[in-house]
Amino acid sequence: MKKALLLFAATMLSASAFAQLLNNPGSNHGNKFEQLGTIISDPNSYRSASGAPGPAYWQQRADYDINAELDEKNLKLTASETITYYNNSPDPLSYLWVQLDENQHKATSDNKLTETSKMSDKMSYKELDGIIRNENNLGINIIKITDENGKSIPYVINNTMMRIDLPVTLMPKGKYKFRISWNYNIPDRMTVGGRGGYEYFAEDDNYLFTMTQWFPRMAVYSDFQGWQNKQFEGRGEFALAFGNYKVNMTVPADHVVGGTGECQNYSQVLSAASMKRWNEAQSAKAPIEIVNLGEIKSGLSKKSSAKKTWTYVAENVRDFAWVSSRRLVWDAMATYIDGKKIMAMSYYGPEAYPLYNKYSTKVVAHTLKVYSKHTIPYPYPVAISVEAANGMEYPMICFNYGRAEKDGTYTEAIKYGMIGVIIHEVGHNFFPMIVNSDERQWSWMDEGLNTFCQFLAEQEWDNHYPSQRGPAHKIVDYMKMPKDQLEPIMTNSENIINFGPNAYAKPATALNVLRETVMGRELFDYAFKEYARRWAFKHPTPADLFRTMEDASAVDLDWFWRGWFFSTDPVDISLNDVRYYRMNSMKQAVENVEDKKAYDKDSKYIGRERNKAAGVKFAVEQDTSLLDFYNKFDRFEVSKSADDQFKTYYNSLSADEKKLYESKKNFYELEFSNEGGLVMPIIIEWTFKDGSKETDRIPAYIWRKNENKVTKVFAKDKEVASVQIDPYRETADIDESNNSWPRKAQPSRFELFKQQQAPRGSSTGSNPMRDARQR
Repeated sequence: MKKALLLFAATMLSASAFAQLLNNPGSNHGNKFEQLGTIISDPNSYRSASGAPGPAYWQQRADYDINAELDEKNLKLTASETITYYNNSPDPLSYLWVQLDENQHKATSDNKLTETSKMSDKMSYKELDGIIRNENNLGINIIKITDENGKSIPYVINNTMMRIDLPVTLMPKGKYKFRISWNYNIPDRMTVGGRGGYEYFAEDDNYLFTMTQWFPRMAVYSDFQGWQNKQFEGRGEFALAFGNYKVNMTVPADHVVGGTGECQNYSQVLSAASMKRWNEAQSAKAPIEIVNLGEIKSGLSKKSSAKKTWTYVAENVRDFAWVSSRRLVWDAMATYIDGKKIMAMSYYGPEAYPLYNKYSTKVVAHTLKVYSKHTIPYPYPVAISVEAANGMEYPMICFNYGRAEKDGTYTEAIKYGMIGVIIHEVGHNFFPMIVNSDERQWSWMDEGLNTFCQFLAEQEWDNHYPSQRGPAHKIVDYMKMPKDQLEPIMTNSENIINFGPNAYAKPATALNVLRETVMGRELFDYAFKEYARRWAFKHPTPADLFRTMEDASAVDLDWFWRGWFFSTDPVDISLNDVRYYRMNSMKQAVENVEDKKAYDKDSKYIGRERNKAAGVKFAVEQDTSLLDFYNKFDRFEVSKSADDQFKTYYNSLSADEKKLYESKKNFYELEFSNEGGLVMPIIIEWTFKDGSKETDRIPAYIWRKNENKVTKVFAKDKEVASVQIDPYRETADIDESNNSWPRKAQPSRFELFKQQQAPRGSSTGSNPMRDARQR
């Protein structure tokens, strides 16, 4: 590709926009394989045509010094921060934009007002509460904003964004320091929703606090769009600047705190026993419980009225999150990436102990190793998994789910779901915490790329891992949906109907197809690592990914991006016909046998058979004088001169012609049609009459001259019994009934059942572990 991607703010493919993708509308060629053309713009000094950062590339930086206090009794957070903002752009800035994402919980927020609702025969409390609630006392309360000398600074809040009006223009290469004081009521995330808040455990009267989007954060100012000031509506996540953090968190003295970065004062906040275990974990090859299950169970009813302050620092991160509770087991072990020690850790409550104690920290370590192999070596000193009944990611810390039953057993679905979500959320450290794409605009750039790497990690965990996203055939049900229920991958996060398939599964599948079917592992892996290396700790756009994958592989992929990312076309390649040809042997003894078969077949029709069965007296039988030479002539008898005729023919051939004749090839002409619209390679599996198999792989470029229908002839040494296209289901073909010759019946099964409603998030089916204990 020779040009850079235009950054559209909304759905990129309306009917008119889609028409712009067609260079030769109305034709059967000249569309799907043309370069992206008018929908991309020229590269510049900031972003090169190769997909790498340009020579003048720049990005902003924001450092934070934060003091926060958690009021458990009143479920409130009070905090203040000093932000140092560095203007590395060439532009003078007269104002700054700050994100107040916690304002999404306000009853008057845009996402609440624009959220559709309807009545039904059965309404849940949450549904009704969401309709009638007018005031919920949620959202950030800004107390004051001042410069570093304490002088007030004017500001304007627009929903989830706040504009800071600078008293003096911030010039290029300058920096500005200011302070914000705020507080907010912590939401019950189990009822209100959202990524952060508290979860209440009635059985022991305690809370789990997951503190996310909890502080005013600088929005990104970039070369490709200026300020990223799209409002936070709950789905499109976060575009943030890198910086250094120092965070002091004051919490009840009996709480355990885990957060982004490294704790600076364990010796002051941990007991002597826990400190000893922490030191042992530095060289441990298996997780060591820093705070164990017995300790937290004995302390659940002894709530301390004292406070402790935990201090964390983190360098070159784009965000900060933390967890705080007195009901957390904490384990840790050392793992190594390219010789560098990283502390893999987990925090989890008693209900998650049977699963998390066995798996979580080891899954964290596994994830870091696999992702580092496929992208860049993990650069941070810590990676944390927290069980919090949900999934969400932040630098060095993530929140996941995975709780056992009351008796300590768990289903297979919960086990693999837990492992998968830990891999996914820990993996987000790479996308977008390090390769820092704009999630607010393109969710797929972090969710899709991360889901692809999750699939790789799952498959390297267990060869029989039941991955639900990544294998091509898993996306078929989505891609065969009606077009009015689909959007291209290149669609803004808030405009997508089926968000999971669109932003997670389809791009992950596309990358897997690229790796396994289009490019091959060697070319793909090198190019994908190059993308991660080029854009680590920077802000890439989709064009930077597209162009890097081409630049580092010498594979023209515009047709692939056009089809998979800019359209809603599915894959449906039909094998319409197989015609068999062989070379005429010029031997009467051989050819006459085949000719007789064809003659007999052509001579057979229903009237002739019925006349014979009816005993019709034919004229030549009633009057034998009508018979002549040709009535007795055997047209398929081998002549006496046949051998001489063949020798004359054979001797007339050149040496090369004789070699070709002796090869005795069988020729098969296959006709394919592109029923779905999305051009793809054609993978053909031949099964020969002796039972052996052979596979041919035809690149997608076969469709260049005719995007609707193509034919191709194959020469085979053996006679073919059957032909199957896409035998390993690697192209996401939505209709396998037209993939074989001869056609195969598509068996299926049905079951008569009584429909039941299962709680959201619950696993279905039996619990074999529990059943085994009861036997």
